Amino acid sequence: MAENLNLEQLQTPSSVFFLFGATGDLARRKLFPAIYSLYREGKLADDFAVIGVARRPRTQEEFREDVYQSIQEFCRYKAEANEEWYAFAQHFEYKALDINDVNGFRELKEQTEKIEERYHIPGNRMFYLALAPELFGSVSFNLQKGGMLEGQGWKRLVIEKPFGYDLKSAETLNEQIRQVFREEDIYRIDHYLGKEMVQNIEVIRFANAFFEPLWNNMHIANIQITLSETVGVEERGGYYDHAGALKDMGQNHMLQMLTMIAMEPPSRLLPEDIRDEKVKVLRSLRPYLNAEEVEKNVIRGQYIAGSANGQELPAYRAEDKVDPNSNTETYFATKLFVDNFRWAGVPFYIRTGKRLPVKTTEIVVEFRSMPTNVYLGQKHKLEPNLLVIRVNPMEGIYVKINAKKPGSESDIQPVAMDFCQSCMVGINSPEAYERLLHDAVRGESTYFTRWDEVASAWSFVDRIAEAWAEDPGKLSTYPAGSWGPTEADELLEKDGFHWWPVNGQDEDNVVWNK
Repeated sequence: MAENLNLEQLQTPSSVFFLFGATGDLARRKLFPAIYSLYREGKLADDFAVIGVARRPRTQEEFREDVYQSIQEFCRYKAEANEEWYAFAQHFEYKALDINDVNGFRELKEQTEKIEERYHIPGNRMFYLALAPELFGSVSFNLQKGGMLEGQGWKRLVIEKPFGYDLKSAETLNEQIRQVFREEDIYRIDHYLGKEMVQNIEVIRFANAFFEPLWNNMHIANIQITLSETVGVEERGGYYDHAGALKDMGQNHMLQMLTMIAMEPPSRLLPEDIRDEKVKVLRSLRPYLNAEEVEKNVIRGQYIAGSANGQELPAYRAEDKVDPNSNTETYFATKLFVDNFRWAGVPFYIRTGKRLPVKTTEIVVEFRSMPTNVYLGQKHKLEPNLLVIRVNPMEGIYVKINAKKPGSESDIQPVAMDFCQSCMVGINSPEAYERLLHDAVRGESTYFTRWDEVASAWSFVDRIAEAWAEDPGKLSTYPAGSWGPTEADELLEKDGFHWWPVNGQDEDNVVWNK
């Protein structure tokens, strides 16, 4: 029995979750813990089942032990080996399956029907593909051929990024999936859309009278989005060397956060209306017309050997499974423009990279400075006002304003108003995958990406990738543990701006750190 009954449980239908790739890292780190957290908070129907699907053999007991160890290590709730845990674990079964074997899917159907009869589940099935994207089509076809999509109840497909490797491959993949599933039954996950503060952007903007009237090119000077990682490529060298920072982070996470910041208020608070506005932003991005424009507005970097916290760090080309002559970027920064009436002329600067000094994701809205030739501006150097949305790992909102220095006649200094949600005692924010799984089973698609979003994002990113392919030698370097290539600083300096410090970057700066 769940710990806390929740009214949302009434809206959560009984269903069977199918986790393809159940022995993989994503299932272990994110999906099993998410399901257990939903169970503990009463957000799952009492009658649910999970079938893990993977190639390698597992007994039911071994699979349930895998789930238990996953929850102990990665879940925000810890399980105890008692009657409550065993009652939960009974909802989990395993099926060893070769995804190219249709007969295996027919066996899966028989196993599913027995489970549905046991738990009185009315045919609702959610297929989560934690697999490489080139397998999405094959699994979809075999689900259909194996009879898994027959009968009453809804059938939904949840798929992970990357959704293709460019627009052409994404279109091919989408055509395959659409032969089996309707668009409204396809849930493309970008886990950044499940993060607390990304979802909070809508509320900050549209529920506060002192933000929305200023949210335009008359009052905002620029917007900066930073997604920095301290780790290198770790065990993902083989994948990353074919993707790079642009496709791994830029095409999805970075552009999705930009759409949330830049979108117009939707006419209705319905999933399709919200996603319509996000697509309009992507279609309004000013395209780079040629390689010269890409070179002028996009910085591409790769980390070389460096150090951080007294530890020597290897160069990217020395990482496991990376080509020693690789030109793959581990960092990129770019200046974007959203060419519509609200944002005309406002630069959006985005940057992401590996082996940077701080792990953080932050959005900085820099407001236009006060006039320097009148009143206080004549005697004081006034700092611009900032609104900072801290997404990860710290969650919160930070506002910087100018105020009189205490004890002085008229000295002015920047002061901070800082709300740290993740610092509050008793706050145990749901993980992104918890929200997104819960949304998917309820048919709530707001924070999943629609096909036209994916296509528009790839269309923009492909122009950059093509320009780099034409001249792969133009690659800046930066020491591991630094803030990236110096060219990224120059990108803003030539416009009269600079990258604002992120949380944890400068511990001596009282404005940015308490």
